[in-house]
Amino acid sequence: MMKNYDVLIIGGGPAAISACRVFGSSPRKMSVAVIRPEQFSMIYCAMPYAIEGVVTVEQTFKEDTLVTGNGAELIRDAVAEVDFAKNEVATLMGERYHYRKLIIATGANPVVPNLPGADLNGIMTFKTGDDLIRIRNLVEGGLQEAVVVGAGAIGIELAQSLQARGVAVSLVDTEDHVLPNLVDREMIKEAEELLVQKGIKLELHERVVALNGTQEGWVAEVVLAGGKKICFREPGKGLVVFCVGMRANTGLFKDTGLALGRNGILVNAGMETNLPGVYAVGDCAEFVSGITGKIAEGKLATNAVLMGKVAAKRILGQPAEFTGFYNGAVTKVYDLRIAGTGLTEKAAAANGYVPVAGYGQTTTRFPIIPGARKVKVKLIADRNSRRVLGGQVVGGECVAERIDLITFTIQKNLLLEDLAGLSYSAQPYQTFFPAGNAIVMAAEDALKAFSVNIANTRRQC
Repeated sequence: MMKNYDVLIIGGGPAAISACRVFGSSPRKMSVAVIRPEQFSMIYCAMPYAIEGVVTVEQTFKEDTLVTGNGAELIRDAVAEVDFAKNEVATLMGERYHYRKLIIATGANPVVPNLPGADLNGIMTFKTGDDLIRIRNLVEGGLQEAVVVGAGAIGIELAQSLQARGVAVSLVDTEDHVLPNLVDREMIKEAEELLVQKGIKLELHERVVALNGTQEGWVAEVVLAGGKKICFREPGKGLVVFCVGMRANTGLFKDTGLALGRNGILVNAGMETNLPGVYAVGDCAEFVSGITGKIAEGKLATNAVLMGKVAAKRILGQPAEFTGFYNGAVTKVYDLRIAGTGLTEKAAAANGYVPVAGYGQTTTRFPIIPGARKVKVKLIADRNSRRVLGGQVVGGECVAERIDLITFTIQKNLLLEDLAGLSYSAQPYQTFFPAGNAIVMAAEDALKAFSVNIANTRRQC
C-alpha cells in the first residue's frame, strides 16, 4: 500500500533538517517524511578535523533525532524517479510514496575537472562520509604526499589537516592568493606566510592541466599550466584532492518539466519552483545575490538552513521570503581566523560598482590584557551610494561575530555612515578600549574618500 504524506523531503542535509524543525515546532501538524540515501547526515565542516584527529569520524555524524525528534519519518533509501503529474516518488528499493507538497533538497556534488588522467587511482574529491573515511584510512596507512587543488575554505582546511598528520602538501589555485572568494589579497598575506611556515607549498596563479600515472594506474604527477610537475616520490603513496567547486545534483529531474538553470533548480523567493506544490532548497537551487540581484553561487550550509526554513513556512501558510545570498563565511589558518561577507573589492568592481575601501585595526582585548590579538577589518562600499557591499575580518579571535554584524549591515542596505555611528560595547577581556572599534574605524576610513564631515553628513539613499 502506497504511503501518503503531507510533505515529502528528498535529501537529508541542513536544508531538510531545518525544514523539519519548522514543521516540528508548528501547532499545525503535518505528516512529513525525509528520504535520505546516506546512512548518516554529516557535519561537513567538521570533516577536516576528523582527519586531523581533533574529533572522531563518528562525531561528524548528525543524530537522526534532528529529523525524527521533530515528528518526521526518516526513510533510508534513494529516489529513483519523481512523477510530478501524479505527485509520486519511486525509490531504488522499489517503494512508492505520494505527497501533497514536495521539497527537493538533493544538494550538490563536487566537481573533478575533465583532465587527462582524471580517472587514475588516488584522485578524489572531499564531500561525503565515504570521502572522509577513505582519506583517513590513507593517512593511517602511510600517506606521504598530497596535492590539494583549490584554495578555498575546504581546500585550506583539508591541507592543514593533512599537514598536521605528517603529509607533505602542495596547495594549487588559479588565483594569485588563497581564499580568493572570501577576502582580497592584502588581507591574506599573514595567513599565506603561516601556511608556508608550516611547510605547505603554495602553487598560486597555477592551473592543473594533466595528471600522469604509473602503469598500474596510480597517479604519479600533477602537471601545471606553467610547465611545472609535482611528482610523488613513491607511487601509490600520493593523493590528489579536487576542491574546486560544486555542481547542483539535479540529474534526477532532467526532462521532467521542472525548470532548471545553469546553477540548479529555478525558484522564487518563496523557494517555489515552476511546478505547483514543489519547492527546492539548499545547494540544488539556483538563486541570486542579495546585493547585485544577479545569479550567484551560494552553496553554503548557512544558506541552505535559511532556504529550508522559508520553504517550510510557506507550506504552513506563513509569510517568508529568502532575500538572496550574502555568503558570510569564516575559516581558519592555524591560529588565525579569517572571515568575509558580501562582495570582495575585486568582485564589486567586476559587478559594475566603483568600490571604495576602508580599514580598521585594533586588538581583540584591551592591549594590557594577556592574550590580546590583532584584528583587522576591511569594508567595501559603493562610491556612488556609500552603501556597504562587503567586509572582511582577520584576527586571532572574535572574527565570526564581527562578520555577522557586517552581513546584517549589508542585508539592511545600510551606508558607511550607519556603521561609523555604530554604538558598541567594551570590556577588557572581550574588546579593544572604549575609544576604538575596528568596524567603526574602517567605516570612518572609507568615508575619507568622500571628503565629508561624518558627523554632519546627511543620510543619502
